[in-house]
Amino acid sequence: MKKPLGVSIISYFYIFGAFILLFSLFFYDVDANQIDIATRFGLPNAPEQLMRVLVAFSSLVITYGYIKLRKWGFWAMVGYCVLFIVISFSLSLSSYNHQPFIGNTIWSLIVLLYTIYINKAFFQNKPSV
Repeated sequence: MKKPLGVSIISYFYIFGAFILLFSLFFYDVDANQIDIATRFGLPNAPEQLMRVLVAFSSLVITYGYIKLRKWGFWAMVGYCVLFIVISFSLSLSSYNHQPFIGNTIWSLIVLLYTIYINKAFFQNKPSV
């Protein structure tokens, strides 16, 4: 089975997002962000720069498994999407400016549903290399 086009597109978006997150380390303005990444993960006392690096690198690792159609990449992406759906949805309910978090919720939901829809691509028998 050939790699689904959606897997490549989703992977490239996540790779781009991870690099933007890493790039933002150099231009992070504490006052400009109302809710930083550490707070979004329920760790308000964690160092913001460390959380950005951890989220970016975990995203890159998950994306690697996803784009290579590995079983662990499938499960990691499912878990990652569920986590971001829960975080983004809860923030959209508690924040006065709901739109950015609703967009994150919708994107994660689309990725989750698509990933589940094409799950056979991850669970096919692959020849040993």
